[in-house]
Amino acid sequence: MAILNILKEGDPVLRKRSREVEEITPRIKTLIDDMVETLHRANGCGLAAPQVGILRRVVIVETEPGVIYKMINPEIIAMSGNQEEAEGCLSIPGKWGITKRPAKVTVRATGIDGRKFEITGEGLLARAFCHELDHLDGKLFTDCTVRMLDPDEVE
Repeated sequence: MAILNILKEGDPVLRKRSREVEEITPRIKTLIDDMVETLHRANGCGLAAPQVGILRRVVIVETEPGVIYKMINPEIIAMSGNQEEAEGCLSIPGKWGITKRPAKVTVRATGIDGRKFEITGEGLLARAFCHELDHLDGKLFTDCTVRMLDPDEVE
């Protein structure tokens, strides 16, 4: 496994739409393993393939230690409620903002075993799903920020 370079705001790759994964190859599985290792090293709770320079529809989310959602071609199929909470991004280090997101979302995706699954998340998990799936369409959290936070407002 390898630690991948996380692209930073301003890199044009972060604003591009990712392509669907047509086949789960050993290369895709290695990408996901490398993304997990990169996420852990960066101390984040989610990472999308475009953030490491790969324009494929692959994301991982880990809001609870040891519970890693590895999603290929994910899509939000249901959402409800609203939440406005602080959000940051590994590609925009040092910046935080209050974003408007659904309070609950259900995602349908394919796992690394090739099987489709659905997962419903609330609160932070819902926010992380929305944040990472936005990356697949070239969107950053700053695109849905209600207000940026000053450094002294971030815990």
